[in-house]
Order: sequence, then structure tokens, then C-alpha cells
Amino acid sequence: MALTLELIRTDVADILGEDPADIPDDENLVDYGLDSVRVMALVERWTRDHGVSVDFADLAERPTLEGWSELLAPRP
Repeated sequence: MALTLELIRTDVADILGEDPADIPDDENLVDYGLDSVRVMALVERWTRDHGVSVDFADLAERPTLEGWSELLAPRP
């Protein structure tokens, strides 16, 4: 299964204990309490469940759902 924007939103909301509908696409996730430990947990989950290869630093540079969706989109 591809890692879509909505799946990323759901996973981020789950790890933060938030409602997915409450997290805007362009909001800085650090403002919602996302810290490095939680980002690493997401990286591990996505690597295990979706086979994505992403670096923590890349996610840290673009801490929005929109930015992560672009980074994690399947490549042809």
C-alpha cells in the first residue's frame, strides 16, 4: 500500500494523540508536539510497513504533512 497524504496524516495523528482532521496539511508538526523520538518512530513504522526509505534529516527539514507527502510519494 502506498504511503498517501491521508495515511501519513492518520499515522501522525495517532502518534500525537490528535484527531487527523485537526492537523492541516501545511502546519508545522513541531507545533503539535512532534519531537525527534516520535519522528523516528514514524520512520521505523513506514520503513517496516511500507518499505519507504527516508532520512530523519529530510523529514526534519520539511515538518508538514504536505512536505512529507512529497518526500514519501512513490517514485516511478
